[in-house]
Amino acid sequence: MKRRFFAISRKVFASSRLFKLVTIVVFDLCSAELSLWMALSILSGVLHRPVEKEWIAYLLAPVLMLPVFLLFGIYNSVQRFNSFESFYTIFKSVVFYGLLFFSVFLFLNVPIVPLSAGILQPILFLLLTGGGRALPRMLSSRIEHHHQKSSNTADNILVYGAGSAGVEIVRAIGRSKKYSVAGFIDDKEDLQGRSINGITVFSSQEAEELVSQGAIKNILLAIPSASRRRRNEVVEQYRKYQVHIQMLPVVEELVEGKVNIFDIKPVDIVDLLGRDPVPLDYALIDQVISSQIILVTGAGGSIGSELCRQLLQARPSTLLLIDNSELNLYSIHRDLTLRSARISSATRIVPLLCDVTNRERISEIVRTFRPQVIYHAAAYKHVPMVEQNPAEGIRNNVFGTRSIAEVARQHGVRSVVLVSTDKAVRPTNIMGASKRLCEMILQALAAESGHATCFSMVRFGNVLGSSGSVVPLFRNQIKSGGPLTITHEKITRYFMTIPEAAQLVIQAGAMASSGDLFLLEMGEPVKIVDLARNMIELSGLTLRSSENPDGDIEISFTGLRPGEKLYEELLIGNHSLPSANPRIFKTREHFIPWSALQAELDQLAAAINSNDARSIKSLLKQLIPEYQPTIETTEDLLAMEKQNGYNAGTG
Repeated sequence: MKRRFFAISRKVFASSRLFKLVTIVVFDLCSAELSLWMALSILSGVLHRPVEKEWIAYLLAPVLMLPVFLLFGIYNSVQRFNSFESFYTIFKSVVFYGLLFFSVFLFLNVPIVPLSAGILQPILFLLLTGGGRALPRMLSSRIEHHHQKSSNTADNILVYGAGSAGVEIVRAIGRSKKYSVAGFIDDKEDLQGRSINGITVFSSQEAEELVSQGAIKNILLAIPSASRRRRNEVVEQYRKYQVHIQMLPVVEELVEGKVNIFDIKPVDIVDLLGRDPVPLDYALIDQVISSQIILVTGAGGSIGSELCRQLLQARPSTLLLIDNSELNLYSIHRDLTLRSARISSATRIVPLLCDVTNRERISEIVRTFRPQVIYHAAAYKHVPMVEQNPAEGIRNNVFGTRSIAEVARQHGVRSVVLVSTDKAVRPTNIMGASKRLCEMILQALAAESGHATCFSMVRFGNVLGSSGSVVPLFRNQIKSGGPLTITHEKITRYFMTIPEAAQLVIQAGAMASSGDLFLLEMGEPVKIVDLARNMIELSGLTLRSSENPDGDIEISFTGLRPGEKLYEELLIGNHSLPSANPRIFKTREHFIPWSALQAELDQLAAAINSNDARSIKSLLKQLIPEYQPTIETTEDLLAMEKQNGYNAGTG
């Protein structure tokens, strides 16, 4: 019988729009008449039978109701999805109708009908129409719930957070067949043990018991306003179980507070390792960026693209994008154009294909557009790749930086900010040594007199999710079933999110004096093996090991790669000074005066042109005393192939 009832109800909801509209209009007309009959019956104390002029009141009720309901747009909403706003509209409509009904009633002065009927009838009418709207929604919810239970295909899910976001997402889930909501979890004791829309609110301990029993496959964090630390605590509590943890975006990412099933996303390692933001000095940033012409090199890269997004918020007059990758430049230009339209920005966005080592092209761009600030993010950064292609790595990183710096000084650019890396500290690889040499170029030029350009550098560690970094690698390896490859079980790295890094680069550049080298506070270093375990567990999988041979994914140690360090540092010396921002420090480190450095750079250029990897490494050691390469025999792959071909040809 129950199954037949639900089947009939589904057919009704699946009927045509016209049929449902006629049904609800007829229901409202009947409700108007029924409520008047009930009012008169209550007032007279007996079941009312209309006589004589009383029929005027029965005709008056539907004649007044229908135009009022049409005027308020009552029949434009879908009844089974009625929200609080819909019921509020009904309330306003009935109040307006009641005032009109009573006024006309009073004007007609029907003596045998009591005036109190003009007050009681609208109240009863509101109860009938409101209840009539609530019934389809309740039935729709029960039908969906019954369908999920009968199909037995929906995964059980607990929603952490019984606030507005949690309730809203449960409504969205109710319209989906993907999940079956088993309950809410909330930290507020006054909510625990109660129910919201028929769904029980559990305490954290009660929920943990359910999860441990294996009845729950998913937990959704619907606490968008919670701090990152609080979200981490919740994830840590349930991560030990084989449960898939998902989340809603943070408040800033939700549009107008409305959420739907498509907003649900897996908890990412970025959400755990990233930190709560530190307030920035937006007044200072606006002073430096707003209405100015800004140039970003490497604009299509991980850091460069986020720099551009952050800079767009400060509304520069022109944003110049330089990149040597056509695809990357197209992607960031399109992204910024769409963002600019959304925020109604008047910023002119100019994409410029250019290699930063092409000094003539760079000079022409700077001379033509006259940028006030340059953020230099263009660089080759993949350690093993640069180690195997040292000549091109040095050419792009070092001589690209020299090109940008000298052109900026020549054309009076107000500020140049170099994006550097912790690998520049006591470098063990070509990439790190090249970035340290980039810093030295800017330090040397900053010490020169006769120019007004402010040269500064910002040094930070690994950026979560940047292209070529460990997080995207692990994501792909997890998708393919593993193993997750780690070079050494003791290797550690500093991490920060891409948005945080970009914000702090802009902040540091805004408060720089020429020659300042800024260090971004990176927090505690993270063991890569712990990072791998966390990502496996967040995916709802288990680590395969000798203790757990039936696990899903294993970790494989492959050995340190050429030029790779077990740990990274941020300071060459031991002295750093605080700045106005608690996550930014500054220091001054040794460098070679520009007059002497120029001659050394010319020798390095000659070694690059001859593709002589040994000479390149030897010159780097002379320029950077703390450079200690982990291997001595690094060769350029092109030079090695040419040498092998020559030997084969003469053998």
